[in-house]
Amino acid sequence: MMDKRRGLPQKNGTFSETVKQSFAILQQELGVQFVDHNLLFQAFTHSSYVNEHRRKLYTDNERLEFLGDAVLELSISEYLFQKFTAMSEGELTKLRAAIVCEPSLVLFANDLNFGKYVLLGKGEEITGGRTRPALLADVFESFVGALYLDQGLQPVVKFLEQVVFPKVESGAFSHVMDYKSQLQEIVQKMNNGLLIYEIVDEKGPAHNRIFVSSVRLGSNELGEGKGKSKKEAEQKAAQVAIIHLESQAESRQEG
Repeated sequence: MMDKRRGLPQKNGTFSETVKQSFAILQQELGVQFVDHNLLFQAFTHSSYVNEHRRKLYTDNERLEFLGDAVLELSISEYLFQKFTAMSEGELTKLRAAIVCEPSLVLFANDLNFGKYVLLGKGEEITGGRTRPALLADVFESFVGALYLDQGLQPVVKFLEQVVFPKVESGAFSHVMDYKSQLQEIVQKMNNGLLIYEIVDEKGPAHNRIFVSSVRLGSNELGEGKGKSKKEAEQKAAQVAIIHLESQAESRQEG
C-alpha cells in the first residue's frame, strides 16, 4: 500500500528493538523527533542491507538521497544568498559547490557520528562500508531528504543552522572565499576610502608562526584576524570587517 502524499511505502520492514533504540538515541542527540520513524530508518538503510533481508521488505535510502541533494542545494543557496550579499553569482556558486561536495558532506556526517547508525549488509560491513566516504555523504543527503518529507523545509534549515552554517561562518571554507575582494566591493559601494592591511603581530616559533593582521578604512580599524600565513590572516581580518560592516548596516536599518 502506498502513501499517495509521498509516493513511498507506508510501512518499512519491522526492525529489531535494538535498531529502534539506536535510532531513539540518535534523535535525542540531534534534538530531532521524527513523526514517521520509517523515514528515519530508511535514511540509514543501505541497499546491501535490503538485499540481505529481502523477505523483510525494507526500503533503501537511494531515493531519499536524490531528494536530500536537492533540498540541501536549495537551503544552502538561500542561506548564502542572504548571508553574503557582496558575493557575485560565480562566487556563490563556487562556495555552494564546496559545501555540498562529497568531502564536506562526509565531514558533516562524521561530526554527527552517522556512520555508527548505518544499516549495512555483512559484505559491505566487512569491506569497511561504514567509513566509506561516498556512503557517508549519501547518508547525510538521505537524512536531509527524510527530515524534509517528515517535517518540511524549516526544520531542515534549523538542522543546517546547527551542523553546516556555523562551519561556513567559522571559515572552514575560506579556501574558496575571497573575503578581501568582498570587502573591497562593499567599500567601493560605500565610497568611503582605501582599505589598508597591516601585519600587527607575529606569534609562535618559526616552524609554527601565527600572523595577526588588521584592516583599516582610513583611520578606522574594521577588523583583525589570525592565520598561519600573512595571506590567511588578511582574509580572516577581511571576514571580521565584513561582519562588522553588515552589523552596522543592520543597526542603521533598525534605527
